[in-house]
Amino acid sequence: MEAWLCHLHINRPGEFFFSSPLLQQQQTKSKMEKSLCILAAVIFLGGFLGAAALINDATTPSYSAFNTTATSTTENWTKSVTVENRSTDRVPPTAAETKSPATAARGKQPDAENTNKASKETNNNNKEEERGNKKTEDEKTKLDCPPLGLESLRVDDSQIQASSYQRMGLGPHRGRLNIQSGIEDGDMYDGAWCADYKDRHQWLEVDAIHLTLFTGVILQGRNSIWSWDWVQTYKVQLSNDSMNWKTCMNGTKEAIFDGNQNPETPVLGRLPVPTVARYIRINPQTWYPNGTICLRAEILGCRVNDPTDIYSWELEPRSKDSLDFRHHNYKEMRKLMKSVTEECPDITRIYTIGKSYTGFKLYVMEISDNPGKHELGEPEFRYVAGMHGNEALGRELVLNLMQYLCREYKKGNQRVVRLVTDTRIHLLPSMNPDGYEAAYEKGSELAGWAEGRYSFEGIDLNHNFPDLNNILWDTQEKAADPSKVPNHYIPIPEYYTKEDATVAPETRAVISWMQDIPFVLSANLHGGELVVTYPFDCTRDWAPQENTPTADDAFFRWLATVYASTNLVMANPDRRICHYEDFQSHNNIINGGAWHTVPGSMNDFSYLHTNCFEVTVELSCDKFPHASELPVEWENNKESLLVYMEQVHRGIKGVIRDKLTKKGIPDAIIKVEDHDHDIRSAADGDYWRLLNPGEYKVVVWAVGYFPSMRRCHVGMEPHPTICDFTLTQTPIQRLKDIRAKGGKIPQDLQLRLRALRLRKLRASTKAINRRRESQQLQRRRARSSGAWRE
Repeated sequence: MEAWLCHLHINRPGEFFFSSPLLQQQQTKSKMEKSLCILAAVIFLGGFLGAAALINDATTPSYSAFNTTATSTTENWTKSVTVENRSTDRVPPTAAETKSPATAARGKQPDAENTNKASKETNNNNKEEERGNKKTEDEKTKLDCPPLGLESLRVDDSQIQASSYQRMGLGPHRGRLNIQSGIEDGDMYDGAWCADYKDRHQWLEVDAIHLTLFTGVILQGRNSIWSWDWVQTYKVQLSNDSMNWKTCMNGTKEAIFDGNQNPETPVLGRLPVPTVARYIRINPQTWYPNGTICLRAEILGCRVNDPTDIYSWELEPRSKDSLDFRHHNYKEMRKLMKSVTEECPDITRIYTIGKSYTGFKLYVMEISDNPGKHELGEPEFRYVAGMHGNEALGRELVLNLMQYLCREYKKGNQRVVRLVTDTRIHLLPSMNPDGYEAAYEKGSELAGWAEGRYSFEGIDLNHNFPDLNNILWDTQEKAADPSKVPNHYIPIPEYYTKEDATVAPETRAVISWMQDIPFVLSANLHGGELVVTYPFDCTRDWAPQENTPTADDAFFRWLATVYASTNLVMANPDRRICHYEDFQSHNNIINGGAWHTVPGSMNDFSYLHTNCFEVTVELSCDKFPHASELPVEWENNKESLLVYMEQVHRGIKGVIRDKLTKKGIPDAIIKVEDHDHDIRSAADGDYWRLLNPGEYKVVVWAVGYFPSMRRCHVGMEPHPTICDFTLTQTPIQRLKDIRAKGGKIPQDLQLRLRALRLRKLRASTKAINRRRESQQLQRRRARSSGAWRE
């Protein structure tokens, strides 16, 4: 059967007709071909009017439905009849969020509509919500259809072809939006498709597999630190058989789309008339004069049902859980968290740990059977997302997890009930809300690779914690006996506590949070790769890459493996690498320093300054996946998120008490033989030491007490071994003699120093906040005064 393309032509409001170029040329063609063309056009128009019912339920719309909405449809398309370059357009999360009839509804869930209504409630008295919702949904420009999935890898390498390419590392499979190159040009993993010839006959072709309503193209240049290459203008061609091609028209002329002016900024080109086809080609017309034809792309398109396609009625991947799958800005995040506490008031609590530079509160959801207090012997767990604001998937997964735990607890899911009952869970969905809002305004496909990564002040929060690694290593090298050097609870350095120190308010807030709660286990959620990294992140002697293990390397490897092996994408041996590194050769886990050095990371700080073990999870190749991908990403990560939390119950735990008073002893040191990393008991004397299965000699001591030793067995079962200790006080005079004769700085001085530094850090934070509030007040008064004079 010959190829056909169907277009919808608008004459004037309320009037439209269908035509097919091949039908006009061949009037004698069979009625079968004509009916298929009309049916496809009918289906895609139906998709504009009821995308969720049509795409997901395969329901054929009636002609009467078209006639009742023809006017609104005409007005919508009339506005986009010219090719536009709107690099700030926001991708619509789901059909429930947009009034545009051209928006796809692949990601819509049963409760999305009600949730969206709740999210549109306004509170004029709440300044934070006003700031977090600067534009209403109706004011934001929306993309017509979701991406096919070049960036997210839903589109397979076999679906991408090209007229030519310079070499394999610049082949068509590299022409994916935001793909990153290796350090050296010339390897197998460069950052774009680059044509072998510099003429207007070059093209990059994508096979959508199914009939698709194409609505737009997003383009970038080549990612390279050595070369500058991008396409300045291009044409778009469409086909149903990859042999007969039709150039996209803008009225009576071939449409010329504006491309890029630099290598990284994504630029959207809308098709003047959304068109149904299977194949699409990007045909460069002009390019950067000093470069060559190179591009990275994403295609926007809504899948339509094809009666001749035996697979056309397959449903898109969905989640079994009815959660709010969309991207939430600050106001919407607040509303969602509030709705969870209203649904599960007995096990949830919302609190704040500080504010961002611009004043957004850093909200935390606590989930526990006794929210608001630490229970003796119950470990504290945290998930932190959004450290890099544009890595948005972690934020949404944490919000999904809140809803899931609440609802499954109410249903009596025994696994969730055990987690909530035996663990105090803390969920911080957005550590960098300023950066997220910047990325959110651009949208999932148009934010690029770095928009919103940094804080408002331009600080990378994952490099902003105190570098305790080099303090530890330098001290060990200078010490006569390195084994005597404290290996934990390393104080914050003096320079870091000063008011002029380059420390973001978000980092200060998280450090203070770590001091207030005795966290045992944590993970921070990132994006842009598929791998789990574990400490140390910083390398010795500033090596760019070097395996730098901790004393608990075996357990960290276990933690990383637990998440990676249960993640549906990481565990898939046939998956494609994200960019240029094959982490499957490492079983999808890697020591942070072996990947690249990160001085001042949160992982290393948690390990060296607190009792908490922490890893970094790179959740997906796409930092900011489209809302339609969120249900699938939840399914990919749900088991991983749950099983990782359960690891907080590995190893040993107990309470260290005074023999006479029976009271808990805080800050007692727990030392495990052959593990050169100690931990300390919490304020109530309880402790948790994460360990792999085995037999361990454990020594506990505290200032003013005789040491105590026990052998503790850790089994294979996923619950901790109880190892309690009772300590006997030493005589006061004996304690004084030990201190006098030894001439050694007592351990309690280390604790006092640590506490002093923390007080200074908090004091400088308060001073900065007061100064900033005073400046903001002065600016408001100045504006008010100026307005009064006018």
